[in-house]
Amino acid sequence: MKVNRLLSLLLAALLVLPLYSCGKPEGAASSSADSSMPDEPSVSVIAPVEPEPEPEPEPEPEPALPYVNPLTGEGCETDIGQNRPIAIMLNNHKKAMPQLGVSQADIIYELPAEGGITRMMGVFQSVEGVGEIGTVRSARDYYVSLAYGHDAIYLHAGGSPQAYDAIQNWGVTALDCVNGPYEGTLFWRDQARRKNAGLEHSVLTSGDKILELLPTYKRVTLTHREGYTDPLHFMQPEEKAVGEAANTLSVKFSSYKTGVFTYDSDTGLYKVEEYGAPYVDGNTGEQVAVKNVLVLYTDVANIKGDDKGRLTVRTTGTGEGLFLCDGVQQPIRWAKKDNKSPMTFTTPDGSSPIELGIGHTYINIVGASATVTVV
Repeated sequence: MKVNRLLSLLLAALLVLPLYSCGKPEGAASSSADSSMPDEPSVSVIAPVEPEPEPEPEPEPEPALPYVNPLTGEGCETDIGQNRPIAIMLNNHKKAMPQLGVSQADIIYELPAEGGITRMMGVFQSVEGVGEIGTVRSARDYYVSLAYGHDAIYLHAGGSPQAYDAIQNWGVTALDCVNGPYEGTLFWRDQARRKNAGLEHSVLTSGDKILELLPTYKRVTLTHREGYTDPLHFMQPEEKAVGEAANTLSVKFSSYKTGVFTYDSDTGLYKVEEYGAPYVDGNTGEQVAVKNVLVLYTDVANIKGDDKGRLTVRTTGTGEGLFLCDGVQQPIRWAKKDNKSPMTFTTPDGSSPIELGIGHTYINIVGASATVTVV
């Protein structure tokens, strides 16, 4: 009996032992040593680090163009400076509006003509991409002088006796729609203008026709005469003109025509108005705007005995003037040694050349008594 009792106790002890060797039984109290330990290991959550944005790459600077347009100071890809510019007489009668191609002229000259009207001459260093140009009108000798000073190829439709004398005597390269073999080729008549405005207000040409036909004319030399140098000087691109404020310029040629130039600070250009409305290029529908505006004072008088009331306008010698650019004005002096020489612009004492702003230029030539207002 004792043996059986001992055997039972031994078996009971063996059954309890695995419980302690394998850990606490379920529901057992935690000891003080492990009471602070969590049931599961804690995990720290780390927010992802956003990568620093890469800095914007600096824009590549515009490559410097290798050549310069000598009439505007603008860079260009091809060497057009060796080519003779094209000077085209432009009709400025109200019936001739809108003119075509004027916004792409590098220089516009405006001078008085008979009867209170004015004529314009657009000078293009290149006519590539210009489109139609006109309407083309008749020559005057003072315009011939200005074109000759640029060593330009001069396009016109008719002219005064004085203009024809100047063309012949000075040896100017002139292509005439009226008294030449060029109507129907280099020039043509716009039929709608002919019908609505009249024959004299209908002559057109175009950049494409000029580029196509001029190389075929044996008497026309396309490159500058030996020794010719354009005299214009230009500021650096970052430079601004200095002087007194000049936000609006009014140039009264006659009771028929007043030109108005208003500075637009957003574009840095002067917007042009005439006949009480914006001066619009009919090719683009946009208002003509230029970087530089000049007013040159000279002698203007009626030609004695001329039955048409034509004028004589002095384009040689020297005179005073105004130069407007970047919303400011300064006095200048102009000079032209002779009809063949280009016109130059200097400080009033003649000591330093005036530097124009890079871009297109509008030159008003008026009598000394003309009403010119700057505000």
